[in-house]
Amino acid sequence: GDAAKGMRGIFRMSAAEMYPGTAVERLAAVTERVRSLSVSELSQDWPSVRRRLLWAGGLRDLENVPPGQGYTGHAFNDANHCDLTTMLGDVQDESNANGQVAGISRRNLLGPGIRIASDPDLGPGGSWSTCTNGCHLDPPRDVAHVQFRSRIAFKLVWSPVDDFRSFVLVDDDGELLATGTPRPPLPDRSARTANFDLVRGSKYAAAAQALQPPPEPGGAKPVGEEESFG
Repeated sequence: GDAAKGMRGIFRMSAAEMYPGTAVERLAAVTERVRSLSVSELSQDWPSVRRRLLWAGGLRDLENVPPGQGYTGHAFNDANHCDLTTMLGDVQDESNANGQVAGISRRNLLGPGIRIASDPDLGPGGSWSTCTNGCHLDPPRDVAHVQFRSRIAFKLVWSPVDDFRSFVLVDDDGELLATGTPRPPLPDRSARTANFDLVRGSKYAAAAQALQPPPEPGGAKPVGEEESFG
């Protein structure tokens, strides 16, 4: 009823207050792009899919520059760099100097790279593929929410329902935005399983666990024929 609506309004307000570093206009633009991605678009070969994820997130595909200078070759390619965060300019130079994010360097200065790699067409602020570790806690204790005080636009989670061949993209509340079953070469299987382990037990795991995977082309694979690339 009205009381419930009022409580939801308070929650939305408190989320904005908790995460004032969020580039809200940019987050909305990223969400719109992510929702436009079809299952078939996200089921091409993995390098092509990853480039679509970068595009959706407002990041340039920069693989031939050094880390720290806009390099985005790591984004979505390992277990951990699977959050797409949109943050305002004045928080981009936060570096985790106080060590609040466990397991992340106190010299985690990302600002220069964020400015180089971010597509300005999506709105004020910048985008970055931040580390997801710590997101299993409530509230999340990851780089986006703690270092940048920002909500995430989306998180990539590999799904255990088809042996980590499919993934989901979920928003900051864990709601499903998109899904795909990309073709090889995939990130290494150990990275895909570790990615799910980082969200296990949290709101971010639910959509991956509930996923209905597409049928295997030509029928199911024999047991033990898992590809490993990376």
